[in-house]
Amino acid sequence: MTNAGIRTGAQYLEGLRDDREIWTRGTRVQDVTAEPGMAGGAASLAGFLDRQHEAAYRDIVTYEDAQGIRCAISHMVPKSKDDVVRRGRAFYEWATWSNGMFGRTPDYKNASVMAFAHAPGFLAQGIKGHADFVQNMTRFYDDVRLNDRVLTHTLVNPSVSHAQATSGKFNEEVALHVVKETSAGIIVKGARLLATLGPLSDEIEVFPSTLLRADDSNIPFAFAFAIPIATPGLKMICRDSYDHGKSHFDAPLSSRYEEMDAVVIFDNVLVPWERLFMYGEPNLCNQAFAQTNAVVHMAHQVACGKLAKAEFMVGVMCAIAKATGRDKDLATKGMIAEVMLMAETVRALLFSAEQQAHEDQWGNFIPLRGPLDASRNLFPKMYPRMVEILQLLGSSSLMATPTEADFSNAMAGDVEKYFQLTHMDSRDRVALYRLAHDIAVSGFGNRQALYERFFFGPPQIMSSVYFDGYDKDSKIARVEDLLAQA
Repeated sequence: MTNAGIRTGAQYLEGLRDDREIWTRGTRVQDVTAEPGMAGGAASLAGFLDRQHEAAYRDIVTYEDAQGIRCAISHMVPKSKDDVVRRGRAFYEWATWSNGMFGRTPDYKNASVMAFAHAPGFLAQGIKGHADFVQNMTRFYDDVRLNDRVLTHTLVNPSVSHAQATSGKFNEEVALHVVKETSAGIIVKGARLLATLGPLSDEIEVFPSTLLRADDSNIPFAFAFAIPIATPGLKMICRDSYDHGKSHFDAPLSSRYEEMDAVVIFDNVLVPWERLFMYGEPNLCNQAFAQTNAVVHMAHQVACGKLAKAEFMVGVMCAIAKATGRDKDLATKGMIAEVMLMAETVRALLFSAEQQAHEDQWGNFIPLRGPLDASRNLFPKMYPRMVEILQLLGSSSLMATPTEADFSNAMAGDVEKYFQLTHMDSRDRVALYRLAHDIAVSGFGNRQALYERFFFGPPQIMSSVYFDGYDKDSKIARVEDLLAQA
């Protein structure tokens, strides 16, 4: 398939049926699109791709390029504030399709690839003689954009020593590193954490950690490349699936949105020179996401997704309050209002970032970074609190949840009688509380909370980076001005 633009769900699923090496529950997966625990997520993502073709969504989430090929808006290079706002609308639309519960939709990595491909001056600083890194990235961007590839990525090296890892050094026994160079490319060996959506992606983007200490000892770990998931020697070991084969009624989220995380093992994998974007320069690798503004475009996509997720949490809580008649209770309203305030905080930060969009050093427009940094530091604290409030609202009712089968067996009459509410019949009540259970109690829900806590990295590092980047001098100057007054 060449230069086809947006794909259908069927085309995406067919592309996953290759010889990729995926392991789960001790066995190798034969077909990820049919594998229990993975098939539901693949089907959901296929459904999202199909929506790109529907009249109701096509003009929101896609655009026509100069050749008349329709592509995802996440690939569109923003050249004005209006373009930034348009991209945000598309990010938000994608997120509402899962209410933020399918976190790694393709637009996230698309935003990153677009940024790298349109900051050519940065990649041009790389070592010459091995490959043309600018041309490689431009070609990769076009391949992903024109063929609607679904990407995963991995940034973090495993470690055997916390002290060694925090010093910015890696252990060659476990960390991904270059073994040797060949005429065809580099050979890499080691492992990386953690590829979300890895088994269900077309390609993996292997970029450097921003914690790579800039000295010669780290040169073997300094690279950025992308290769197909089915590349020989690339293996993925999956965590337990949280999709246990239940119906959409019994598990409304985990049956649909299991996106799977995997540890990636590279067993002497050949990375062709034409697939290499950075190589052998630790300091350049450290600067990559910030200097290309990829981190800003990715944070924009994330903020849109978090807004959709926060709104959904408000919706679930309000539905419970309305169904139980507690929507007039002051304590209940107070708890839900706390979550409403969180949602509106994310909305305000997103609005501020988009409305203050400006041209960057590469001639592209980016949202203002400060509000997005604030959002991505706040949401990891907000979301666990949202879950806690939902648990407090749901209480033991989160456990009083018969299954769908109980509405058609010998217990049906009892279930209909004893699980009704003043404003809701028993079936709708059970469905609502099973949804709340999937958010606040299930393995799927707990993975969501952990995912949000560490989405962009350890909280202490995120806070430190935010502190370092904040405009402190102007604030200190105001203090000094006051103290200097006679």
